[in-house]
Amino acid sequence: MTELPDRRLLLVHAHPDDESINNGATMAKYAAEGALVTLVTCTLGELGEVIPPGLAHLSGAALGEYRLSELGAAMRALGVDDHRLLGGAGRFGDSGMMGLADNDDPGCFWQADVDEAAAHLVEVILEVRPQVVVTYDPDGGYGHPDHIQAHRVTMRAVELADAAGWSVAKVYWNRVPRPVAEEGFALLREALPGLPFPKAAAIGDVPGVVDAERVTTLIDGTEYAAAKAAAMRAHATQIEVAEPWFALSNQQAQPLFTDEYYELVRDVSGEHGAGAERIAVREIDLFDGIAVSAEGGAR
Repeated sequence: MTELPDRRLLLVHAHPDDESINNGATMAKYAAEGALVTLVTCTLGELGEVIPPGLAHLSGAALGEYRLSELGAAMRALGVDDHRLLGGAGRFGDSGMMGLADNDDPGCFWQADVDEAAAHLVEVILEVRPQVVVTYDPDGGYGHPDHIQAHRVTMRAVELADAAGWSVAKVYWNRVPRPVAEEGFALLREALPGLPFPKAAAIGDVPGVVDAERVTTLIDGTEYAAAKAAAMRAHATQIEVAEPWFALSNQQAQPLFTDEYYELVRDVSGEHGAGAERIAVREIDLFDGIAVSAEGGAR
């Protein structure tokens, strides 16, 4: 087996572009520091809404193939070499937004058997042996079926990997503290009163917003802001970037957050306690408390 770096981070996302929006600075930071950063994307995002008129002809499989090329460009911007599709390209289709008929397609990710999908992720976990795993909360951040399913599959895969011989030391969910989101929108409206997009975007439009006490971990992405913006810009079918803001197909301007936040939900070391004790943790490193090595996580 090829020798692995001492620190190994696995991120699981639903579609190409989710990783850059949620974790771009984090991924760039750890990749630059020599950690193995592995991204698993669960679908190709074949049902995404295309923003640029010049690419509006793309849909279905053609859009999925194009978005895969965008993902490759984004990973190059972040310095990440290891990115994979869950079960291989096209294994799980985009499920569309919640409540649409697309959710009923037997080939979509939402309809996948969780244990079957998790088995594909366990293969990756046993290969790269991450000490840290990052994914969404049970609501998927904002209720998208593919995000919810990515959460379910990831958490199940971590359980199955325990039984198969690799115990992930720490699991985090993507978060944004409510005060940070509120301040970000306020500053955006003040600095850019002539913003061409609607400025009344609800704080709830930002995936993963929670009360501040739920947030356990802050990653300072200041040094990697340019890399994150470049990665987001690479997903041109889905994101329009004009720092310090960006917009998705709903044309609602959102702050482009440099700092990235997380909630620690699993810590096998026991160092951070449980329940309210765990929630009180404040970290600036996802590997905090882990005795990193090629052979294991926290023990």
